[in-house]
Amino acid sequence: MRIQLAQRSEADELLGRSPLALLVGMLLDQQIPMEWAFTGPYTISERLGHDLSAAEIAAYDPDAFAALLAAKPAVHRYPKSMAARVQQLASYLVEHYDGRPEAIWADVQDGPELLKRLMALPGYGKQKAQIFLALLGKQLGVQPSGWREAAGLYGEEGAFRSVADVVDADSLVRVRTAKQEAKRAAKAP
Repeated sequence: MRIQLAQRSEADELLGRSPLALLVGMLLDQQIPMEWAFTGPYTISERLGHDLSAAEIAAYDPDAFAALLAAKPAVHRYPKSMAARVQQLASYLVEHYDGRPEAIWADVQDGPELLKRLMALPGYGKQKAQIFLALLGKQLGVQPSGWREAAGLYGEEGAFRSVADVVDADSLVRVRTAKQEAKRAAKAP
């Protein structure tokens, strides 16, 4: 299955071939539209001149990396703080997974273990980890036993709750509608 989270072919192609780009896109997916967040890794790679590398990002001068993310158009609404988060994520991957993000799920025993590994990533709380776990299961075929249960509501088949369920423009509209309905329901007395 082809990734279509950025809704831009070149950015989605990078997300499909680079687990690091996908992890970074998920990290950036807060307080900005999903397409902007998942285009971020492509923008960073274009500015670097090549695909993303956890070791390079981790070793990058923090001020220079923040400037790279802040250049117009900015990668995120908060480029300086998100640059620091991306570098923290890259450093963690270098330290714990030899810079290879796919190692997070390569030898995992079950869904709960994978959720635990994802929650240990800098910038990944439980909800973000569950959404990413659902994305791995639904779109990339990473389906250790118990993955749907570990992903919680995001793992449900046929649901339109998160980026895990976006496979085209129509499903993006369905996810946005479901999120708006959930916000309205939460505000109701």
